[in-house]
Amino acid sequence: ILCGRGGYGMSRIIDSLDFQKFKKSPKWIIGFSDITVLQAHIFQHYQIATLHAPMAAAFNEDGYKNEYIASLKEALCGTIASYECATHSLNKKGSATADLIGGNLSMIAHLIGSHSSYKTRHKILFLEDVGEYLYNIDRMMIQLERAELFKHLKGLIIGGFSDMKDTTIPFGTDVYNLINHHVKDYKFPICYGFPVSHETENVALKIGVNHELKVTKDGVSLKEIW
Repeated sequence: ILCGRGGYGMSRIIDSLDFQKFKKSPKWIIGFSDITVLQAHIFQHYQIATLHAPMAAAFNEDGYKNEYIASLKEALCGTIASYECATHSLNKKGSATADLIGGNLSMIAHLIGSHSSYKTRHKILFLEDVGEYLYNIDRMMIQLERAELFKHLKGLIIGGFSDMKDTTIPFGTDVYNLINHHVKDYKFPICYGFPVSHETENVALKIGVNHELKVTKDGVSLKEIW
């Protein structure tokens, strides 16, 4: 089930959806952004994997040349995912093996307190967002902290945070340093700049599937474990 685009409104209808037939015959739910609401709900209630991946709006006549569209095709064809990305000065070294969950930061914060909210204990969490004010990213990170979503994580992946906005009086830092302020004291491995985002750089990630995350001085690797 390939979503056309993200858009607004999934949380308005999620409690009206009947998942009985879906439970008996699951299909890949493919999308990101507001689709995070659907993906989190499905994983928390039914432990069924979904794909955080490019949607139909990203396809074009040159799509076959796009390695991120290709990663979706490979996921659908059964290829075991294995991704690497460059090191970052804010990375925290370490390794972890756990189920991968995550998606759009705004949606994950929005779900806190609902029965669709991710339970993050002993999970690897990935986050991305677009077009937010820096003060709002700060507020959402505080919300995740206070709800203890970071407390028992095994690992954290920070993807793209594009088109961040600031106010007339500057917030005083960039988005990665802002995020790092909230998570730097935890003991789990953390990587920044992973290619999962609202932009072209958006690899297919299987939510609810076991992955191995390795963060070293030389770079980052994320591999599916079956």
